[in-house]
Amino acid sequence: MTYEDLLEALQNGLIVSCHADELDEEAQFSAFLYFVHSAIRGGAAGLRIEGPERIRLVRPLTRIPIIGFVHGNYEDGSTLITPALDDIARLVDAGADIVAIDATKRKRPGDTDGFLFFEQARKRFTSPLWADISNFREGVRAAEMGADVIATTLAGYTPSTSTSDYRTPDYALIRELSVSLTHPVIAEGRIWAPADASHCLTLGAHAVVVGSAITRPQIITQMFVDEMRQA
Repeated sequence: MTYEDLLEALQNGLIVSCHADELDEEAQFSAFLYFVHSAIRGGAAGLRIEGPERIRLVRPLTRIPIIGFVHGNYEDGSTLITPALDDIARLVDAGADIVAIDATKRKRPGDTDGFLFFEQARKRFTSPLWADISNFREGVRAAEMGADVIATTLAGYTPSTSTSDYRTPDYALIRELSVSLTHPVIAEGRIWAPADASHCLTLGAHAVVVGSAITRPQIITQMFVDEMRQA
């Protein structure tokens, strides 16, 4: 799939981030495949999938774009998206159409930061790269470094952007990036309802990623319970 084909396939579409991490290892496999099949049948434009093993499993099932990444960790235990350059090669080999990379300014293990790492990745790989960022400055910097796609995935999930409002997408960031950049901007993070996703498109998002609201029943149940208790 060419980069142009990738963008066309994703435009104005829903990308489903498929995971089943809350379950035990035996149950994860079945739940993950169920979420993948449900997303495909429901009309998803793309899938966001962690790990080359899972991507290799899903690739024969569909031709829709797959956004691949690898889970890692910062020294404080928070999630680091795609920690090593070799991870990118493994994801592409497994069938990922584009690879997501943490492009925030945070220091990575090995005393490098997301900007330097992304620059290294861009020099080494010609395949499309997706920058997961948390604020406007990071989005602009990622575009300057040659990111093919800018995603608001980490807005609200870094020390400098942390928020207690886990129900509201960062609409201001989505709008600001969409107006300021010529690169496709992907809305991701804290999108809980179809109306949220539609609004992101009106703000200029090229596509929308939804994960927890579709594939984390425990969190969805908890949100219902919390709302009802308040009432």
